[in-house]
Amino acid sequence: MTQKHLITSALPYINGIKHLGNLVGSLLPADVYARFCRQMGRETLFICATDDHGTPAELAAAKTDQTPHDFCAEQHEIQKEIYKNFGLSFDHFGATSRTPNHELTQHFAKKLFERGLIYVKETQQLYSHTDGRYLPDRYVEGTCPHCGYEKARGDQCENCTKVLDPTDLINPRSAISGSTKLEVRNTKHLFLKQSALVDEIRGWVSDRPDFNKLVKSIALKWLDEGLEDRGITRDLDWGVPVPIDVFGDDFAGKVFYVWFDAPIGYIAATREWAEATGGNWERWWREELESTRYTQFMAKDNIPFHTVSFPATQIGSGENWKSVDNIKGFNWLTYYGGKFSTSSQIGVFTDQALSELPADLWRYYLIARAPEGDDSAFTWPDLQTVVNKDLADVLGNFINRTTSFTRKKFGEELPAAGDWTREDEAFAADLQTRIERYTSYMNAIELRKAQHELREIWATANGYLAELEPWSVYKTDPVRAGAILNIALNFIGIAARLSAPIIPTLAADLAGILGEDAPADWVTDVKNSLTKYAGGTPFYPLESVLMQKIEDEHIVALEEKFGGASEKSA
Repeated sequence: MTQKHLITSALPYINGIKHLGNLVGSLLPADVYARFCRQMGRETLFICATDDHGTPAELAAAKTDQTPHDFCAEQHEIQKEIYKNFGLSFDHFGATSRTPNHELTQHFAKKLFERGLIYVKETQQLYSHTDGRYLPDRYVEGTCPHCGYEKARGDQCENCTKVLDPTDLINPRSAISGSTKLEVRNTKHLFLKQSALVDEIRGWVSDRPDFNKLVKSIALKWLDEGLEDRGITRDLDWGVPVPIDVFGDDFAGKVFYVWFDAPIGYIAATREWAEATGGNWERWWREELESTRYTQFMAKDNIPFHTVSFPATQIGSGENWKSVDNIKGFNWLTYYGGKFSTSSQIGVFTDQALSELPADLWRYYLIARAPEGDDSAFTWPDLQTVVNKDLADVLGNFINRTTSFTRKKFGEELPAAGDWTREDEAFAADLQTRIERYTSYMNAIELRKAQHELREIWATANGYLAELEPWSVYKTDPVRAGAILNIALNFIGIAARLSAPIIPTLAADLAGILGEDAPADWVTDVKNSLTKYAGGTPFYPLESVLMQKIEDEHIVALEEKFGGASEKSA
């Protein structure tokens, strides 16, 4: 049975434009892998959505005098446009506030309740006299009892990642008004009986051989520490309403907790895709499950919810749902050693990045520094070094000197091919080995290794030109010089196809040199690809160099604008 590939990235939260750490921690690597899968000829569905519910969305909407619905709709379009400009190739980019997610969330809750895995519990919750309302988790801030971080939220400490209850916080205060005039009151909420599912979840985690060390260790840590039942409702207006026909009038005006409904959003966004395209969403989530390979991409702070909480929802429903086969987990991308932060506006944000430099430059650099094995540090000089050395000096240099010398000596047509020499055969064999290695890294989603191998493929082509020197050979044997250039120009097509997952716009530019559309397939037979275009075939040199170098003055200006080494060391 042919395997189809379902790919999702962590849902970007609706409240604010995302920073580069968010991009490289889920969205961008998911896109690189989805593009690769499509080029390999695999049936691929790449799904994402904005995570619209929760207290931050309500608070942000209130600050802009908008309803949460209007605020989220506006922010959704802003994020969607940014991701489009970054070249993210979602098959569908949905939103958790839409009808499919409401219906599916209520469906899961009903099934869990029927199976005795959701129960009603009277809990203590903070009530603000100043605000005249209960304060759900993120409406409360205070000091973390575990690490002492003074800006911990009522659901989780951003610093140590411990899950919290608002009543756990030391010196709690309202996130709305800042008031400390808080009172603990009793209120009823629904709880997911995760404790009854520990053995099944542990077995499920153990049955996932493709989970890497980071993902499996985080999941097992949560399970080993004891999986507690989780409150899954909140006293909010904005969210998926708790159906009172199932749970009773005590739950009128309550909504499901955002971390209960958000992962269901992957399924719901797939249903949105089906409604928009006529596709079959159940074929990916309910049917033909053995033929579906499901891969998620996310940063490490999201891993517990996708290795414990969401599996509890799926397993507990008693229904046959597709669960994830592999989670590609990422560590942090730091900004000069400090944390990127949306709330504190630290670092570079995606809209700012695009206003400063082209998208493909960012894509290439971020994959080169993807925090796969450990945290990675972003600095402007490092960005300059990677771009200048790899994209300008290696790939750009090969393209520019190959096309310009050919144009000068042979016009805008490929020179005639000749009989292959030992050097040509060695070049093709080296490329074949490197491309197979590159392909294996992409299949394994080892993206930094893949990116390094891609650079070596470009460098191998540069080495071929440097060794054979067609510009020198032309003086005594123009026919042989033309044959060398024919191979070099054909390599541009190889470079376009191999580069397309990471730098799709530049890859399309490379393909255009040979009169091709954007690359749609992969490279398997190198010798066939190096002889694809015969002599006399027109080619179309670029009007300027492929990649302009980033000058020192530009880096100084960027450090002054965004903060850099001098500021961090002050």
